[in-house]
Amino acid sequence: MQKLALPLETITFSGELQQLVPESWFDDGYILDMDHFVETISCIKSKGFRPDLIGSFITKFAYKFLPGLSGSGDERTIANLEVSPESVTTSWMKKRVFVETLVAILPPEKESIPCNFLLRLLPIANMVGVDPLYRDGLEKRVSWHLDQASLDELMIPSFSHTCTTLLDVELVLRLVTRFVHMNEAARSGAALVKVARLVDWYLAEAATDSNLTLSQFVALATALPSHVRAADDALYRAIDTYLKAHPGMSKQERKSICKLVDSKKLSPEASLHAAQNERVPIRAIIQVLLSEQSKLNKHIDLGGSFRGTRIPNPQPLEPLDACLSMNEMNAQQMEIKRLKEDVLRLQSQCMAMEGQIERLLEKKKGLINWKKLVNFVKS
Repeated sequence: MQKLALPLETITFSGELQQLVPESWFDDGYILDMDHFVETISCIKSKGFRPDLIGSFITKFAYKFLPGLSGSGDERTIANLEVSPESVTTSWMKKRVFVETLVAILPPEKESIPCNFLLRLLPIANMVGVDPLYRDGLEKRVSWHLDQASLDELMIPSFSHTCTTLLDVELVLRLVTRFVHMNEAARSGAALVKVARLVDWYLAEAATDSNLTLSQFVALATALPSHVRAADDALYRAIDTYLKAHPGMSKQERKSICKLVDSKKLSPEASLHAAQNERVPIRAIIQVLLSEQSKLNKHIDLGGSFRGTRIPNPQPLEPLDACLSMNEMNAQQMEIKRLKEDVLRLQSQCMAMEGQIERLLEKKKGLINWKKLVNFVKS
């Protein structure tokens, strides 16, 4: 296979980068000589092209020749350059060198490479076993854009022999930790909220794996500050999924995982579900009920203060305005009444559950005493 004989110094750069790069540059000869490709990138950089255009050139090169990035099914890939059985190891080594070279020549600017490309490149880098230095650099770049990631892109399988989970939870934890510890000027509060939502969705998927340990779940759930979650409904769903997939958890373990949820941040629907959930410890249910009671009291106080407000020299209301005010007050009273009924129902269910637990404990205590008596008689 003959490589293009095109001296780099004779290349003239004009127009967009997509126009200046001939399709013939992407033939197999250039893949076999990564040094020449690196020289080409260096030449383009020296001409002062924008980092995003350089990144576009690199991603086009990678999509064409690296399997798993584009899913186009193109047979002219680096994995198929050698087809003989004895070349499997050689092909694997070439793939690793290819990925390491890509990571090394990426422009340093944050917005030069799209997030979805980096997230597709990351699992391939882990699969071929790139040097930790390159892997660390790639993870750092991904963490810059973590708020732009989707759940599907974050579902990266684990390629480590020491990892027992299907998903690479430790990798996601490293990405989230890096993102949180970024300079505050480099990330916004809105980005933190997006990542928190993404983490809760990811936890709900990862929680179905029976090999996911409690410490892994807790570490990822607490990797973000608690104040960035406006609501804890998604986190509660993830915890409930984990409790379903791990029925053998001890009472103390269930208590510790349920402490992750702030009951004050649960919606009425999530609170009702938690209060009726047999997998949730009694103490956590009581906390949910107390939070709902507190919310109800606030509603009542607001309603009372609204009715007790006196406006000096009030102007007479028009009939339509008076009608609207009465409608609003009636709607508020109906909402308060509904909340009261919900709280009373939840309290009744909680008391019934406590009674059942007490009866079970009494039966267990009686059984233990009976066994002691039998052993005493036998002795």
